[in-house]
Amino acid sequence: MNDKNNQIDVKNVTGAVRSHRPTDDGHIYVRAQKGQWQRLRKLMGWFFMLLFVVGPWLTWNNRQAILLDVEQQRFHIFGSTIWPQDLTLLALLFVVAAFGLFFITTFLGRVWCGYLCPQTVWTFLFIWFEEKFEGSANKRRQLDKSSWNFNKLWRKSAKHAAWLAVSLFTGFTFIAYFVPAVELGLGLLTFSASFWPVFWVLFFAFCTYGNAGWMRTIMCTHMCPYSRFQSAMFDKDTYTVSYDVERGEQRGPRPRKKDPKELGLGDCIDCDMCVQVCPAGIDIRDGLQYECINCGACVDACDQTMERMGYENGLISYTTEHKLRHKETHVARPKLIGYGVVMVIMLAAFVYMAANIMPLGVEVIRDRNQLYRETAEGLVENTYTLKIINKTLEAETYQLKVDGVDELEWIGPTEVTVSGGEVFTLPISLSADPYLLSSPVQDITFVVTRAGAAPDERKSGARNESKFFGSAR
Repeated sequence: MNDKNNQIDVKNVTGAVRSHRPTDDGHIYVRAQKGQWQRLRKLMGWFFMLLFVVGPWLTWNNRQAILLDVEQQRFHIFGSTIWPQDLTLLALLFVVAAFGLFFITTFLGRVWCGYLCPQTVWTFLFIWFEEKFEGSANKRRQLDKSSWNFNKLWRKSAKHAAWLAVSLFTGFTFIAYFVPAVELGLGLLTFSASFWPVFWVLFFAFCTYGNAGWMRTIMCTHMCPYSRFQSAMFDKDTYTVSYDVERGEQRGPRPRKKDPKELGLGDCIDCDMCVQVCPAGIDIRDGLQYECINCGACVDACDQTMERMGYENGLISYTTEHKLRHKETHVARPKLIGYGVVMVIMLAAFVYMAANIMPLGVEVIRDRNQLYRETAEGLVENTYTLKIINKTLEAETYQLKVDGVDELEWIGPTEVTVSGGEVFTLPISLSADPYLLSSPVQDITFVVTRAGAAPDERKSGARNESKFFGSAR
């Protein structure tokens, strides 16, 4: 490497990056920013936060509309009840969500992180409380550096009290999706709630307080796997927040009315506003970084600076690498189309399965103590326990029968009424004359149909196969 022509130029950017970050001892003081992208981010954040808060209080047929009852192993979602037998639906839904995330990331980068991720929404909410109680970013920095006095004490106390209140409400709302909201609320207010609901409310409140109040982007950069594997979905046609180096360099301050070209400068005036408003504390001018969440705060800040200077907007913008290099951006590309096709196929499969979900289920449990017994009349008898699951919200009457062996005699009720959402347990027996059995083991099928259903009604019945044991003679 002694030959200068073979040497690789290395630029140490550590100090430059660090100098741009508005941090003291690792803390990031995020400056408030307004603009079109921040209005969109706030609108979407408040909309989905409102859905989250209102969700547990919606009712459907005098029952909580969304209740993920883990204890009873059933998920109520408006008029549908999903049982463990139907968890394939949830698996398909997760697959659809995953490929939807892959699709949107390939197309628009990490917009999920910047606009919809709960970590980001709650972090900006907590920063809003910081601004209300402690002031702007510069005032917060000065307050932290000052000695403890009454002013600092009450401001800090009020901020943390607000954080804790939001955290407790968040924990309560989240658990209200798993425990009936009214029951949980009354239990907490009257101190009669059992240990586990209280524990989980406090646990998620602690997580919210720690993540949104203290960890913030540490959660995104060091604990969330998405920031690590997102690069596998990026390509040169992905829209990300980017800095136009060709237009912006060389940076430097200048008089507003002076032509930058005469000074040998680009459009970037090196005001560092893009860094001060960044919740991750990065400098987007150093290139694409995995910490960037595509929130667009730096875009709004830079556009406002450009307007004040009389320059064209878009020095920092949502753009692609190809566009920055004056090449054509290809939106419809194989990878994006592939993600979209898989997502649509999985979504179609989910819709089909959801539309054809059986409102009735039956499980058959054979008596494990003995295969069969012989009655005093010389008949062979097998004992079974039927578990009939009514997945609807209304009481239904069902008719029971067995197919497979014509000679079997049903011992027990052949018609039962099951309440909505109930698992009805029914012990029954089947008997047969051993001289009429063609083999010692016979395949049989229990059939449960809704009383009064038409023979060709697809959702009227449920079937479950079993065995009948006997001694053929």
